[in-house]
Parts: sequence; structure tokens; C-alpha cells
Amino acid sequence: MDRSGWRDAIVDLPNSAVALAAGTVINDRNKVMLISGASSSDFTGKTCSPNFIQWTYDTYALATGIVQSGGKTWFTLTADYAFGHTMEADVKRVVAKNGGQVGGGVRAPLNTQDFSSFLLQAQASGARVVGLLNAGGDTINSIKQAVEFGIPARSQQIVATVLYVTDVHSLGLDIAKGLQFTESFYWDLNDRTREWSRRFAKRHEERYPSALQAGVYASILHYLRAVQALGSAADGKVVTGKMKELPTDDPLFGKGTIRIDGRKLHPMYLFEVKAPSESKYPWDYYRLVRTVTPDEVWRPLNEGGCPFVKA
Repeated sequence: MDRSGWRDAIVDLPNSAVALAAGTVINDRNKVMLISGASSSDFTGKTCSPNFIQWTYDTYALATGIVQSGGKTWFTLTADYAFGHTMEADVKRVVAKNGGQVGGGVRAPLNTQDFSSFLLQAQASGARVVGLLNAGGDTINSIKQAVEFGIPARSQQIVATVLYVTDVHSLGLDIAKGLQFTESFYWDLNDRTREWSRRFAKRHEERYPSALQAGVYASILHYLRAVQALGSAADGKVVTGKMKELPTDDPLFGKGTIRIDGRKLHPMYLFEVKAPSESKYPWDYYRLVRTVTPDEVWRPLNEGGCPFVKA
């Protein structure tokens, strides 16, 4: 902590609107913001800052990954707040870029309990993919109710833009089976992720880590390496500059880099939730459909509109 009582970095930021507000203070104080949970691609776009590092994912990458599910016609059910609006715009761009079309959609308020009218519109649309552009409890509730309405079915597929292993654990494989989604981390992906995640689970009542927790750990680890190399955490811009200069390497995301706009670059993965009969041990929930390379999945630097990058 510095002499003013302000800490040198703020980490996680699980909500895009909160992160946007916190970013103003970070910039004014020249501190560091390590974004794991907030997913708006604006953090490396129009609201970028040399003080921000966005680690785990963003709406552009999530949208790019889920388009790999193959459907060409989409209906979107969007959370009516900052994250949902940015995700909706990115999904429309990426779907169109890949030769598809978002033919309709609805926006639902945060913490909606009854999605029935929205899901009936999705069914009536005839779209091949019903994209759930929401998160947290809204995702869980909309999935449960979609299954009750017979979605997914042979003619329609549910794609979740933000789904965590803890959400699947809460839903159960009977309900979640067949869901496809994009993710940056899965505990059972390789030997390094398994070893770290089992140590995590021992400390957390056998609950396995989500991508958000992985992003917090990895971003802090790299931040501390940068601070150690500099011998000081006093100047936020200098610290993030060193973070971009140093190659990243950790047991959760592997080797990578951080781009000048603050975007951490690593692969993303299209997963499908297993059926109960396919799961062989606790928290064995995902089947890897496709690995999406950094060059494919992250928005090109020249398309983000980051002001300080242009400068």
C-alpha cells in the first residue's frame, strides 16, 4: 500500500459496469486494474487505458468462439445491461463476418425469474441457434426453463456465451448436457491445469476452479513478476508496461503475451457439456470440441479503436 492509503492494484472486477467506474479512479491515481471477470471488449477498445490488463476473456472472443458451433441463423436473449449490450454487438458482428445472421432477439432485465415469453419468441423464430447473452443466475434460470420448453431440440441449439464449471455443477448434467460455450480455462484440460486445480479443490471443499478464479490467480502472478523485476509498484503505467514486456507463463493458461492495448493473448476453447453417462469422475463435465487460436479468437488490434494505441 502506498502512503496515501490507496492500494497499488485492483483485481477481478466481476461486472463490466463496476469495472468501468473503477477504471476512472485507477486512471486518476495511476494504479493497475487487472480484469478477470468483467468481459466487455470496450476495455481494450474505446475505454482502453495503459493502466488496464484484461486477462481471462472478453465479449469479442466469447462471441467468436461460440460461432464455431456452426449455426448460421441466430436468436439472441440478451441481458439488458452493459455486458449484454457489448456482447450482443460483438455477436452480431462475428456472426455476420462468418456468413450468418442474427434474425431476432429480446433483452431481459437483470435477475429475471420468468424467461417463458422470451423463450417462446426464440422457438417461434425458427433460428438454428438460441444464444444466451447473459451470465450468472440469469444463465442458470434461462437454461433450466429452456430445457422445460424443449430447447435444445433437433432443430434448435442453445449456446451460452458465459458459462462456468460452477454453473454446470449447479445445473447438473441432466439439464446442462449438450450445451456449447466458449471458455478460456478448464481444470481438466491438461496435466498443469489438473495439478493446480486439485490443490485448489483441497482448499475449497472439493470445489474446482472456474475461469474467473484462474484469471485472478494468473494475472496476479504475472503482476508480481513485473513488480519484482521493477523493484517497485508505485507507477501503474510502468508496471503494466513491464507486464506487456515480459512473456506470460503459468499453469492455468500456459505461455502467452499481453498486447499493447492490455489484451492478454491465449487460446480459447469451444466446449460441450457431457451427458451423465460420459462423466467418469467428479467435475468431469466438458468435452473439447475445438481449440480456437489467439490469431482467430481475439479482435485485431487495428479494429478495437483504443485511443492510446492510435496515438
